[in-house]
Amino acid sequence: MLIGRALPSEGLQETLLPKRLALPIFASDPLSSVAYATQEILLVLTLGGLAYLHLATWAAVAVVGLMAVVVLSYRQVVHAYPSGGGSYEVVSTNLGPSAGLVVAASLLVDYVMTVAVSVASGVDNIISAIPSLNEYRTVMAVAFVALLATVNLRGLRESGRAFAAPTYLFIAGVLIMCATGVFRWIVGPAPVAESAAYGITPAPGDAHLAGLALLMLGLRAFSSGCTALTGVEAISNGVPAFRKPKSTNAATTMSAMGLTAIVMFSGITALALVSDVHITDDTCRLTGFTGDCETTPQRTVIAQLAAAIFGGVHSVGFFYIQAATALVLVLATNTAFNGFPLLASILAQHRYLPRQLHTRGDRLAFSNGIVALAVVAAALLWAFHASVTSLIHLYILGVFTSFTLSQTGMVRHWNRVLRTEDEPARRRRHHTARAINTVGAVVTGLVLVIVLLTKFTQGAYLAVIAAVLLWLMMRSIRRHYDNTAAELAVADPRDELVLPSRVHAVVLVSKIHKPTLRAVAYARASRPDILEALTVDVDRDEAQELQARWDAAGFEVPLKMLASPYREVTRPVVEYVRSITRTSPRDVISVFIPEYVVGHWWENLLHNQSALWLKSRLLFVPGVMVISVPWQLSSYERRPYRPTRRAPGSVRRGEPSTTDWPKKDPSGRGATPRGR
Repeated sequence: MLIGRALPSEGLQETLLPKRLALPIFASDPLSSVAYATQEILLVLTLGGLAYLHLATWAAVAVVGLMAVVVLSYRQVVHAYPSGGGSYEVVSTNLGPSAGLVVAASLLVDYVMTVAVSVASGVDNIISAIPSLNEYRTVMAVAFVALLATVNLRGLRESGRAFAAPTYLFIAGVLIMCATGVFRWIVGPAPVAESAAYGITPAPGDAHLAGLALLMLGLRAFSSGCTALTGVEAISNGVPAFRKPKSTNAATTMSAMGLTAIVMFSGITALALVSDVHITDDTCRLTGFTGDCETTPQRTVIAQLAAAIFGGVHSVGFFYIQAATALVLVLATNTAFNGFPLLASILAQHRYLPRQLHTRGDRLAFSNGIVALAVVAAALLWAFHASVTSLIHLYILGVFTSFTLSQTGMVRHWNRVLRTEDEPARRRRHHTARAINTVGAVVTGLVLVIVLLTKFTQGAYLAVIAAVLLWLMMRSIRRHYDNTAAELAVADPRDELVLPSRVHAVVLVSKIHKPTLRAVAYARASRPDILEALTVDVDRDEAQELQARWDAAGFEVPLKMLASPYREVTRPVVEYVRSITRTSPRDVISVFIPEYVVGHWWENLLHNQSALWLKSRLLFVPGVMVISVPWQLSSYERRPYRPTRRAPGSVRRGEPSTTDWPKKDPSGRGATPRGR
């Protein structure tokens, strides 16, 4: 009911996105981050009281310039690498696999932080409108993550339809608010924020800053404002999801995203300064605040602007902006819910992550990646109590790592292209593209250094540690897959087809009944060199009775009885089979295990599952083949016939390819795909 019916692989083409749906899916994060980017700048500057708020203008100008450079740079990536690897593919191709893994690890961490920060910020805006919900902050945040994961499990196109309206409503609301505020500013009087009358007590040690300390405060404010750039690279990762022409549509969507985000961020920052918004991370540092500073949170910047421009906290405009902002901030995680599974799928295909992450689910989405992202993000929100202030310091570090390395990789890409390009017009275009990427590499590299210097001790070191551990884990996974492939590789198939010297068959017997007789018959039909029945003596009277009945029946198969003074079944059988392998290492031992097949799940609880335990242990003994001989009980046979359906959780493969699907047989019935 929640996920929807399964879709066939042939329906993959129908999930491709037009630009109007691709924008809210891949750009909702950078568009929504303007709701808190200005607030993060002001929160840093007000550490020194109100004396340094004039630096907000310069920080905002720097953020706008950086956003323009990054958008132009990633337009080059979209055209040069349309296969959807984004920064990871660019860096892996041009700077090597190890550098590519640095980008991948950084982006995976940042996608998790995108979900956590966006949901926490959305909950903040809900609490700004309804302060009584503050005590349910963490529960609300985790519930929103679960809801978003469910929507994304329904598939890319359906999540796009669900998220398109809130994103466009938010854009329209913010643009109307900015236009109204600027108009009031021009014609007078300018809007006045509810916090304009508050003073702010400087944090200890930040009252009188000068020289290097003042520079560091400005740089820290700028790095906090750079949260407006999170998610910009998501479009370059999702190029395959666009309709044709894919690169052109992706580049157009990226330009629209960049222009819209710059206009909204500039408008919110300008109006925040004009209306004298005074905001701090510790409400008790406000002078003139009438509420209980220990329990009453301060309204967000965008909430204060909406109240000042539209006529108070009870106006229709205020509730519209708060509802649209909260909704789009929560839904902005869709950027991560699409970017993380796509990148994880590519990494899994390259054997750096478990193969299950390359698997498409019932709705042709990468379900395992979606679930993994939701679980980790929910755990973070729970650990940090859904606090934006606590989570924001772990944010954006990975973004600028990928920005810097990808732009450096693009410079090397254009250098390689220019060495073989002779046409003058094309060379001019390539020179222009290289210049754009060079500027992008230098600027984002400087920002990465600034972010590291200003945020490392504030909590960014946790993101660095997580990225390093993820990098090491991916290297270990690749090494495991490489070692496994080398171990299983076949140089000459004829050399590997060596017949065993003998086949030693063992039939496990608990009593003489129909499943046992079927197992004995099947074992005899396989014509082994040696065939024997095996039972375990856990009860002396039952064992003697079984031996007597076996001898009286006149079976040609000898029955061997193993002593078990501690009433164990599994250990004696495994030790006996191991003794055969030690005595005759070139023999193959076939162990036939009769077992029941019941019709109801609860009937399994009535049996001791000894067959399951034996199989699980015997599978680890080299040279042993375990053969299950099922006996369907009448409860199974009475079950009504149900056609096989594609149930959630069934084994899935990745995107269909020529190697996944065998050709039809001459009868026209087709063949079952491998792995199903």
